[in-house]
Amino acid sequence: MRYAETGFNLEIDLTRGNIEKVATDPRDTELYLGGLGTNTKILWDRVGPEIDAFSPDNLLIFAAGLLCGTPATGCNRTIVSTISPMTKLMVFSMMGGFWAPELKYAGYDKVILKGKSSDLVYIYINNDKVEIRDASHLSGKGALETGELLKEELKQPKAQVAAIGMAGENKVYYASIEQGRSSASRGGIGAVMGDKGVKAIVVRGTKDIYVAEPEEYIELCNEVLKYIRFREENPIPGVMAILSRLGSPQEMAVHDEKWHTENFSWGNSRTRRKDFWTEEVEKEWTETLENARTRLISCYNCPMKCGATLSLEGLPTYMMKCFTKLTYTMGAFSNLEFGLRIAQKATEYGVDGYSAPQVMAFALELLDDGILTDKDFPDMPEDTEGRFYYLLDKIVRREGIGDVLANGTHWAGKEIGNGAEAYAHNNIKKVEQLPLKLFMMNPIYYLMYCTGEKMNITQIEGQFPQAPFPKREHREKFVKDWFQVPDEKFKQIFLDWEMRGDKNVTPFYPTIEMTCDIVDWQERMHYIDDALGLCAGLSSFHLKPPYHMHNLPKFITAGAGLEMDEEKLTKAAKRYRTLVRSVNILRGMRRKDEVPPDDHWKKRFPELEKELLDTYYQYKGWNDDGIPTKETLDELGLDYVSEEFIKRGILTDKEAVKETK
Repeated sequence: MRYAETGFNLEIDLTRGNIEKVATDPRDTELYLGGLGTNTKILWDRVGPEIDAFSPDNLLIFAAGLLCGTPATGCNRTIVSTISPMTKLMVFSMMGGFWAPELKYAGYDKVILKGKSSDLVYIYINNDKVEIRDASHLSGKGALETGELLKEELKQPKAQVAAIGMAGENKVYYASIEQGRSSASRGGIGAVMGDKGVKAIVVRGTKDIYVAEPEEYIELCNEVLKYIRFREENPIPGVMAILSRLGSPQEMAVHDEKWHTENFSWGNSRTRRKDFWTEEVEKEWTETLENARTRLISCYNCPMKCGATLSLEGLPTYMMKCFTKLTYTMGAFSNLEFGLRIAQKATEYGVDGYSAPQVMAFALELLDDGILTDKDFPDMPEDTEGRFYYLLDKIVRREGIGDVLANGTHWAGKEIGNGAEAYAHNNIKKVEQLPLKLFMMNPIYYLMYCTGEKMNITQIEGQFPQAPFPKREHREKFVKDWFQVPDEKFKQIFLDWEMRGDKNVTPFYPTIEMTCDIVDWQERMHYIDDALGLCAGLSSFHLKPPYHMHNLPKFITAGAGLEMDEEKLTKAAKRYRTLVRSVNILRGMRRKDEVPPDDHWKKRFPELEKELLDTYYQYKGWNDDGIPTKETLDELGLDYVSEEFIKRGILTDKEAVKETK
């Protein structure tokens, strides 16, 4: 009997119209856990490097994490994986809400789409009943609108719907998949869904999920809930509001935006407005959010209220969470009212709330500097807000200049030419990043930005404080109950980190070796969350979270029935994290791709940066070009990867022999 998981994937060949329920190998769960881990193994096995994002042979995988659907608080993440049209690499994006647990209750761990439908369709899953249905009547409909229409059409008000909007249908490279309370946004996952001709996947499930040791599992769950209550009553002092408490960054509950608006960059990620946040702005924005916010809401089986339903006059109600609250506002140099209004339209269209505003600001900057001209923007309004609406419409429809901008700043810059490439200045691995430009290079963030393959810093950082506390007495108080650390050395590293002085200050402290330890720990926790289906807001993103390296093995043992301890879990996470990298290495990613934006920090240290990357590569078991070595691969049971690398000349026999001596 399988515990926590169903043991079945749903495979749908859209070209042939074939639907198959496929039993999975429990050994894969032991090695790769679930969610991202097993998604990656499937992509390695079945999607070779010659297959591009819009090939019928590309797969689009929707996975429920291993512990989704169990009583574990906050275990509700859907992990969507495919090949990205934007990066040409493997991409994976997580969405919360209720979709993943519903899929488990319908009897499946994953939905795997392959091939392409010649007509627009949607997929209806109701326990053992699975159908491919005509969706021509939904063409051009908004993503959220589609969900409501399908629930009404099917007379299934409790069904969960993951859908694309017009951006996905038209294969915009940063199109998202929306599902009511969350979205999978990064890397153009929605474009792949649109290319396959799938408008939506509707799921309704009423089956049971079993855990291996119910009594022990419920006890673990209760301990987590007890700790969440403690943290809510005892926020961490000395850090920004969205980090002092738990939950996915609770932008919708926060009114003080001084830090974001004065430290993040406006427009095309260039302009810092150090004196922007005034009493007048705070009053105006507070009133805007209070008037728009209907209520705070949670995802499945979670007490945190990280999102909010927003109702603005003349617009349908929609859900928002996290930093999209500010991206359109800051991209257009506007106010919060504008940002919330255009975000509603963008959500229905289904676009990434990080990339889309930067692409539009990029286009207007090119116009201001004469690289694009008025002829490229016929009938565009004069005001910036009107221009953002104009560009959004052009992009999602791929009309005129919008057809170029729909491919993101990297590819648009290349196509436009005449120096436009330099304006795509805020990318890593071809993906637009948070508009954050700082003064002093931070070694921890340097490594996370360079080597992260999640394409989003908020899905890499966490666990370790972002900066030192001013006084040692504050640091001593912080580490006193910091039981989540995997090793006591992290407490000492933080205790000795000074804000200013002659030693132990950024960028030369934490030391290179310490930095490698910190980055590896933070990354490991995110990768574990992405296999288990855990929300990072209760685990990897936060300081002192309820889920950590000491209790997660117990959850896996009691929930899934796998004999797990901290050492085994660390190795499993390293195994599928290395496999993610191996997929991308096979697709051409190398050290040359692992660089932050040139202007991310004003003060840079080239020699230190080179040493950081050299040391971290060695720490991770990768060679000087960032390729996992044969020794590393074989130790992780990934000998099939090393064999493929040698066969393709990525690793040489000479290198392999050298390692064994």
